[in-house]
Amino acid sequence: MTKRMLIMVGCVILLVAALAFGKYLQIQKLIASSPKPGAQTVTAIKVAASEWQPQISAVGTLAPVRGVDVTTEIAGLVRKVNFKSGDEVKAGQVLFELNAESDQAQLRSLQAAADLAATTLKRDKLQLGAQAISQAQVDNSEAELKSRQALAAQQQALVNKKTIRAPFAGKLGITAVNPGQYLNPGDTLVTLQTIDTVYVDFYVPQKQVAELSVGQKLKLTSDGYPGVSFAAKVTAISPKVDAATRNVQVQATVPNQKRQLLPGMFANVSLEQGALKKYLTLPQTAITYNPYGSTVFVLAQGTGKDAPKDDKGNAQLIAQQVFVTTGPTRGDQVAVLTGVKEGQTVVTSGQLKLKNGTPAVINNRVQPANSPNPTPQEQ
Repeated sequence: MTKRMLIMVGCVILLVAALAFGKYLQIQKLIASSPKPGAQTVTAIKVAASEWQPQISAVGTLAPVRGVDVTTEIAGLVRKVNFKSGDEVKAGQVLFELNAESDQAQLRSLQAAADLAATTLKRDKLQLGAQAISQAQVDNSEAELKSRQALAAQQQALVNKKTIRAPFAGKLGITAVNPGQYLNPGDTLVTLQTIDTVYVDFYVPQKQVAELSVGQKLKLTSDGYPGVSFAAKVTAISPKVDAATRNVQVQATVPNQKRQLLPGMFANVSLEQGALKKYLTLPQTAITYNPYGSTVFVLAQGTGKDAPKDDKGNAQLIAQQVFVTTGPTRGDQVAVLTGVKEGQTVVTSGQLKLKNGTPAVINNRVQPANSPNPTPQEQ
């Protein structure tokens, strides 16, 4: 009985094994007959080394060497405007004249009183010599003269304020003040700017302070003049770091003889520092940034008998994802410090279609931007 049972169990096991082996063969045949994935089309570039000039880049604001909104210290009625909007003026040139007739009349009265006090003092001194009056009388006359002269000088200063002059040479802006208009103290009359030379103020992170120095040369560009570069020189570095941003303010002087740059414009500032450095560079589109690191896809021909081949039997390029360490950027390019070698072929677009081992075909008819100095393109 026991022998029969053993034989029966053995037969069942053999039957199950035969069925399983048959199923395995069917799966293998199905896998072998299934179509292989086609090669993915990508753009690619060979890794090449290039020399970079290390730079500090920042965005700055242009300011005049001298600039002010001309105002009035005292109230008054505008009698005359002695310029046209946009005129060039010299230092001390009269810009506005306010009505000062009553003030001038008061000045003449005070000057007359001062002249009388001077005559009185002169007469008192003669009488003192003849011992006709006391020294105290002469002292009183001297004090009276000084008081009258001070009042006249005060009134003269008031009259002078009714004539508004340019504090320095420069170019005037647009004024909305007209004769007959009443002005209050502090009213803005016109802007005056000296723009033959301008300042550019910008901020640099504190970690780059050691790379700055007074006299350092730099270049700046402005959207107002695409493709034009302006030379400048660092003239001041703030001795204080902004506690909120940890940045240091830097000021550079820019010659502006053609007066192309205007106060208030923003500018892109670039400071050259140190000697040239050699980097392996790639277009920024080649880098895939992930939380776990930056990667690129490197293309190389497959090896071995199982390597995929095209319709003509030639070995195809295989994508392999590798980690890289990126460095500074310049325009459309980024420096790659580790992960790739010079001469390797790296995918620049189409990475979303790839994974390790995916065959790829290169088509560079349309390539991503790869310029170290890109310029805006009009659409």
